[in-house]
Parts: sequence; structure tokens; C-alpha cells
Amino acid sequence: MSLVATAARGELRLRIAQRSGRSVASRQFHEGALRVLRPHYLDDSGQVCYVMVNPGGAYLGADLFLIDVEVEDGADLLLTTQSATKVYRTPGSFAEQRMSLRLGEGSRLELVPDQLIAYREASYRQNSHISLHPTSCFVMAEVITPGWSPDGAAFRFEEVRLRNEIRVEDENVTQLLALDNLLIRPPLNDVTGLGFMEGFSHLGSLVVVDPRVDQGLADQLHELTRGFEAYTGVSLTATIAGTTGLVLRSLSNSTEELNTLLGACTNFLRGRWYGQEPLNLRKY
Repeated sequence: MSLVATAARGELRLRIAQRSGRSVASRQFHEGALRVLRPHYLDDSGQVCYVMVNPGGAYLGADLFLIDVEVEDGADLLLTTQSATKVYRTPGSFAEQRMSLRLGEGSRLELVPDQLIAYREASYRQNSHISLHPTSCFVMAEVITPGWSPDGAAFRFEEVRLRNEIRVEDENVTQLLALDNLLIRPPLNDVTGLGFMEGFSHLGSLVVVDPRVDQGLADQLHELTRGFEAYTGVSLTATIAGTTGLVLRSLSNSTEELNTLLGACTNFLRGRWYGQEPLNLRKY
């Protein structure tokens, strides 16, 4: 059954299960301008890596993309994109991506897409509904970059809205862990000013939900970011059913700097929690 009654430009559904020590796709469906490449394994941990592809290359006005991912009990998925998500002019209506992510008991999902680039007169909304078991691990890293404009000025896009609703499900009881809402509207506000982008042009976000998240981890991640040319802050959610969320925001003037910073944080978690080597997706 489709996620919405109206037609989407691209739809992707992926279910990952654990089989004999390796994670595999137990269900896979794609339609329109979304699909995944063949799965591969970066190490011997059993974690499967899928790369999402948009053959159209960009999001345009009134485009709707649907992504539905389920990671079953004990399964482990690394989900990334083939290249940056580019949002061009969207006259008349915004482009939208809706994600539904569900994590089972003892599962893990690492979501590490390439940067989102919003060009002149672009309007983009991303709505993510994330449902986790108290024992699951969720890591999501994102970078927002203003695209090139003819006059050379940044922040010529109309709007970028990223909304993450994270819920914890335990014994048929669902509780809201975090509602993370990021809204950037350059035509209405001086987004470069104090209290918002602080003179920077690029924004990076890291969201982590795991029973091992605590103040000590937040302090370690914040210390890890000190060597970068970026302004970074970390906050924690309340603890619900034994699990806690962490949100890291980082401001910079460089996509590469933010990708490296977020990569250092995710690699720290991979090594500390799972004994894995630093991530190298080798896309370029």
C-alpha cells in the first residue's frame, strides 16, 4: 500500500532482516525516480550498505519522494546516497521528501546521505517519522548547503524545513522522545545573524538515539569537534524507556569541513560501540 493517495515522483521501500549473521533485504520495492544499488558489505560485521539513487538528479517544484525503511530485530543497515540532493527552483509549490523509519529490537540504522543543496528560489521540506525500540541504535548525519546563484550571494533559496519526529515503542506503548524542527527562511529573516547561523553559511546535524547515550558521550563528541573550523553545540533529550537522544548542530562555511566533522563523530561511535573501522564509502 502506498504511503499517500496521490502519485509520488519516486518511492522506495526497504526491509532489512538478519540472516545467519548478515543483514539482507527481506523486501525491496522502488518506483519512479528512486531506487537502490546492489547491496555491499564494507567489513565482516554483517552490516549491509545500500546506496539510494535518484536518476533524475534533482528535486523540482511539487516533487514528492517517499522512503519507507524497516530494520527488523537484530539487523544492521547503513543507508547513504550516491550524490548530493539538489533542490532547484520550485515555483508554485515546494519539493518534499517523506521518510518513515522503523527499528526493531537490537537493530541499527546509520543514515548518512550526502549534502542537501538548496539553489536559488528553492523550497524544500523533509518530514521524517522515526520509530525505535529502546534497545535499537539510530544515527543520522545531514549537511545543508546553500547553492550557487547568478549574483554570487548565498541564501537565495526560499525555505528549507527539516522535521524529525522520534518515538520510542516499548511493549505496545509509544512515547515521543524528540521533535526536532529546523526551519530556514532567508527571505523573512537574516539567517546569517546572531542567534541563527552566526555568520556561517553551512549547517550540519547529527542525531543519535541509543541506550548508551549520556552526558559523558555528549562531552566527548563536543571535544572531538574542537579541532574543526566550525561552531558546534550538543544537547540531550530526556531518557525514555532506557534510551536517550543526542542532537549535535555545527555551523561552518565549508561542506567538506562539516562532512569531515560529522564523519569523525560517526566513526567514533562505530569504533567505540561496534569495533568497526572508520567509514569509507569511496563515492568519488
